[in-house]
Amino acid sequence: MTAPAASVQPDLVTVNIDGHELAVPRGTNMIEAARLVGVDIPHYCYHPKLAVVGNCRMCLVEMGLPAVDPATKQPLVDPATGRQKINWMPRPQIGCGTNATPGLHIRTNSPLVKDCREGVTEFLLINHPLDCPICDQAGECHLQEQATAYGRGYSRFVEQKNVKPKRTQLGPRVMLDDERCILCSRCIRFSRDIAKQDVLGFIDRGSYSTLTCHPGHQLEHNYSLNTVDICPVGALTSTDFRFKMRVWFLKQTNSIDTESSAGVNTTVWSREGQIYRITPRRNDDVNDTWMPDSGRVLYKQVRAENRLTAIKVNGQPASLDAAIAAAAELLKTAAPGPQSQIVNRKSEIVNSLALVASTRSTVEEQYLAKKLADALALPAAARHLPAHLAEGDGLLLTADRSPNTRGALLTGLADKLPSPALATLAADIDSGRIDTLLVINEDLTAAGLTAAQLARVRLIYIGTHANPTSDAAQIVLPARTVFEKNGSFINQQFRLQRFEQAIPGLAGTTDDLVLLARLLAAAENRPDTESGINAIWRRLAADAPVFAGIEYATISAGGLPLVPGTLARLAFPEGESLHYKTTATTAAP
Repeated sequence: MTAPAASVQPDLVTVNIDGHELAVPRGTNMIEAARLVGVDIPHYCYHPKLAVVGNCRMCLVEMGLPAVDPATKQPLVDPATGRQKINWMPRPQIGCGTNATPGLHIRTNSPLVKDCREGVTEFLLINHPLDCPICDQAGECHLQEQATAYGRGYSRFVEQKNVKPKRTQLGPRVMLDDERCILCSRCIRFSRDIAKQDVLGFIDRGSYSTLTCHPGHQLEHNYSLNTVDICPVGALTSTDFRFKMRVWFLKQTNSIDTESSAGVNTTVWSREGQIYRITPRRNDDVNDTWMPDSGRVLYKQVRAENRLTAIKVNGQPASLDAAIAAAAELLKTAAPGPQSQIVNRKSEIVNSLALVASTRSTVEEQYLAKKLADALALPAAARHLPAHLAEGDGLLLTADRSPNTRGALLTGLADKLPSPALATLAADIDSGRIDTLLVINEDLTAAGLTAAQLARVRLIYIGTHANPTSDAAQIVLPARTVFEKNGSFINQQFRLQRFEQAIPGLAGTTDDLVLLARLLAAAENRPDTESGINAIWRRLAADAPVFAGIEYATISAGGLPLVPGTLARLAFPEGESLHYKTTATTAAP
């Protein structure tokens, strides 16, 4: 069940853009209003999420207001047209600095406007280097696009161009070619107003103006690469992506940043099975157009040295079928029921199996893990879910460093907030009550268990990377990263968001859904017919009312807000951040 849409009625005013009348909320920026009628007003310094400064003057338009009689305040009618007369201002105005007011008229394609754009473009190109063929911004450069539309094709400037610093390291992740800078100040405003790190500024004057860091400072905060994203030219480039690949060769895939519960929307850029960069994807309800730098390098986990790519049973390579059969047999042996081999002093069959699931798994994987635990008749005390907590930054890195804690609660995998330490599990292992573990994508040593405790149990590990837990496992089933599969997460706002497979899975790895579905089928003594994500969603929508009526294919790019009910009152660890305010009224159970 999705949350109802807000019913706030905006204060609408009528404006006229190139003869097209439309109603927009009062105060709408005219660049944004023009987009509603398919008109693109060129601009460089304007950004919808930053303060307006009007530096570049590229967005100049003709502007007028309805004429009224000064004495009677009544509208004046133009005799030639029979319509209300429009008083056009004698000089063009910047579109970015103009907000919608009743009766406002603008012209975006008149000869005067075209002359203005051609003049601004010529001035910007006077000292700009002609290095488009070697510039990293080629293919996504606003100046390149506007020069094509409004440039002369030749230069009237015959004097010596100014030479400015090149390859200036502003910080560990950002490189500056200052001679390409057009002084739009987007990077300055972002660092000052969004990242709250006022480290950039201009020095000198006129054509000698130069972008630089303040003395004693570097552009090194965890959002520095957003300045590269919003730079309209090739002045700021990423040291990680610089000279790696032309953007027109890259495939774009929608994804989600998995490093915290903020659920930042991202775009994965890949070619021929290799990821080259990750950039933020605009979502005005979640992350605007920003993302942390730390989330941009997560793609390097795909080919990390400790990536698991070999299926193993008792330390020896095995086929997937053999490993699944061995894991299923081990689970059935340890699970409660007639097949259990563990009895207590009263000759009662008891459970010797525990499940450790993950808040980093997808909604679909958590649902299958829950169904597997049900099929194995695991009690709540034998179902564990470690938390991953750290200090939040108040923007897009939250205190919950997992992407799907809410998913575990809504799917029924967990009935309370997870804890960072698995003290109960450790005690059960020490007492001998638990001798078999199924671990999904978690390192138990990070949750407080010791190597000696892991050595006491039989362990099945499903995960992507080697760690002390996988090293101790008798059965290892290599899984896939978020970039190699489809799925969905539920962020801190209880917003269901899906991501898509960007690249094929590495050889030797298997989709987590396939692994869990096959184990579930074995536990239920039936053929595996439900490993497809659409089939899983049909079962999930039928089992959990909060997901009723939802299909994977119907989850929009911006996500679906869910109705969490009483779960919203739990004492989640996140503090206030971008587009999120705490709502907890009760302590976690």
